[in-house]
Amino acid sequence: MDTIKILLADDHALVRQGTRELLEPEPDLEVVAEAGDGAEAVRLADVHCPDVAILDISMPKLNGIEATERIKKNHPSTAVLVLTAYDDDQYIFALLEAGAAGYLLKDVDAKDLIKAIRSVHAGESVLHPAVARKVVNRFTQPVVPSQGGDDVERLTEREFDVLRLAAKSLSNREIADELCITVRTVQVHMSNIFGKMGVGSRTEAVLTALRRGWITLEDTV
Repeated sequence: MDTIKILLADDHALVRQGTRELLEPEPDLEVVAEAGDGAEAVRLADVHCPDVAILDISMPKLNGIEATERIKKNHPSTAVLVLTAYDDDQYIFALLEAGAAGYLLKDVDAKDLIKAIRSVHAGESVLHPAVARKVVNRFTQPVVPSQGGDDVERLTEREFDVLRLAAKSLSNREIADELCITVRTVQVHMSNIFGKMGVGSRTEAVLTALRRGWITLEDTV
């Protein structure tokens, strides 16, 4: 079993300690570093190259949005999972657009946090139910499709198939089963989609596709 290396970043030592204690019993999870501020989180990400970085929003020196942007720029393969008490719209969308793969509130159960870590590590997106509702509400207004056809044409038909299924919150395994391909092939398609769209996570890809009118809200249910 591969070990998922985790970076914890929160300015409250007790929160970091409690999160570490929740994760340590899991044989496939390893906390490799802890940071008390955003700048330290970026520095430790450079040192340890974690698979998953769990970040709070409100941190000294660099907030979670800035830290996410820098970590994703330096380490695109690191999945950022936001764990915070804030569910304000401006934070949610800024973090998702910065490349966060998941957004959870601190009232989440331990088992859901552990599941979320494994999910974002597998390239999937995870949103707290309250956050997911805000995302859907953001796109309830009609979207005018982008007039620039070049971007659309850059995605192959199969990549569009994968993107549409990802928008329905299907896991990589479920997408693979639906399209009769391997999980590895799904991962390759998602990587190509991220590169072509200039995004850093599945959630950001879906948000961008909705904003450009490539997919509709009906495609997400």
